[in-house]
Amino acid sequence: MQYRHVPQTGDRLSALGFGAMRLPMTEEGQVDEDRAIRQIRSAVDSGVNYLDTAWPYHGGQSETILGRALKDGYRDKVKVATKLPSWLVNTRGEMDTYLNTQLDKLGVDCIDYYLLHALDGKSWDKLESLGVKGFLDAALADGRIKNAGFSFHGSVEDFKRIVDAHPWTFCQIQYNFLDQENQAGTEGLEYAAAKNLGVIIMEPLRGGNLGAPESPPAIKKIWDEAPVKRTPVAWALQWVWNRPEVTVVLSGMNDEAHIEENLAMAEIALPGSLTPEECELVDRVADTYHELMRVGCTGCGYCMPCPVGVMIPAAFEVFNKVHLFGKKEEGKFLYALRLGGVLRPGGTGYASQCVQCGECLEKCPQHINIPEVLSEVVDELEDEHLPKRLAQARKMMGVESAE
Repeated sequence: MQYRHVPQTGDRLSALGFGAMRLPMTEEGQVDEDRAIRQIRSAVDSGVNYLDTAWPYHGGQSETILGRALKDGYRDKVKVATKLPSWLVNTRGEMDTYLNTQLDKLGVDCIDYYLLHALDGKSWDKLESLGVKGFLDAALADGRIKNAGFSFHGSVEDFKRIVDAHPWTFCQIQYNFLDQENQAGTEGLEYAAAKNLGVIIMEPLRGGNLGAPESPPAIKKIWDEAPVKRTPVAWALQWVWNRPEVTVVLSGMNDEAHIEENLAMAEIALPGSLTPEECELVDRVADTYHELMRVGCTGCGYCMPCPVGVMIPAAFEVFNKVHLFGKKEEGKFLYALRLGGVLRPGGTGYASQCVQCGECLEKCPQHINIPEVLSEVVDELEDEHLPKRLAQARKMMGVESAE
């Protein structure tokens, strides 16, 4: 495991961090708690020492499960990060209530890295007006938190303004080779580092889109030109680790094989390890992805649940795959399978169920016009043959018709 230091504190953090937003699930749709704890502890035993969670992850279960994983001596081996749910806070007193509850859920007396969650300019202005600076100062002074930071999904201009608004120790940004000019981007990364902030990276694989074992043909053609062969995951992670400004790269690991793969890559997670020619190749891959992808969804699920049951992340995932791989008929069948209620109880989740209520718009950290894109999904993937495809999907999966 490679380690990097937080500039202001000297804390030695693993280059690979464990993100607890996508823990393993059972067939019944619940977190497989025993497996998740084994995975977390195995990663720690292999050198990972930065564990990231948050109030809303897995419907509030993530912090509790992570707290159980910290027992039996594991608390002393790691730095724990969690986040104030900024969008739920309406008073100064609620900030203390959430923090104290999180301490209880995690079973710790101090949170090492505490973030204001998913800030943009508007949410920062609200929290500042409610006294969040005083809250952070008090929590630092009484020892409930050790380091104050924020995670961010907004414009680079607002990012810089927030960086300058408070003496932060660290920040967390979405960064990958597709998002060099999106949100904080490279400009924000360099700005934060110049201000002596540690920088934690989320979504290095863009919700898994950059790490699929099978690359789209146009992407694979470019990867194949490289003299040094790497998997798509290795290219994506190594590209982020190549930046010396990066402190930790978070990975939402939930499969034992993926964890082993990420750990192996973290052994060579060195700044400046890619050649200029390799960086140019990655830029070409990024340009091609931008041409092919139709929606910048990371699958985070913040838009859920939808009031009328639309399975928004699943709809966007299928929509992107159709355009990445060019297999429209196969995509239409996958759409019926994924959103037609075949794989989950509770009915369908079609894009056409959207009633344009707009509730999802304020929740999306990527600022996607979700209702508008859902209408595009309907145009491309829903037609008069959808019921027939649904019947075929049910037959294939051995599921009785709901009729």
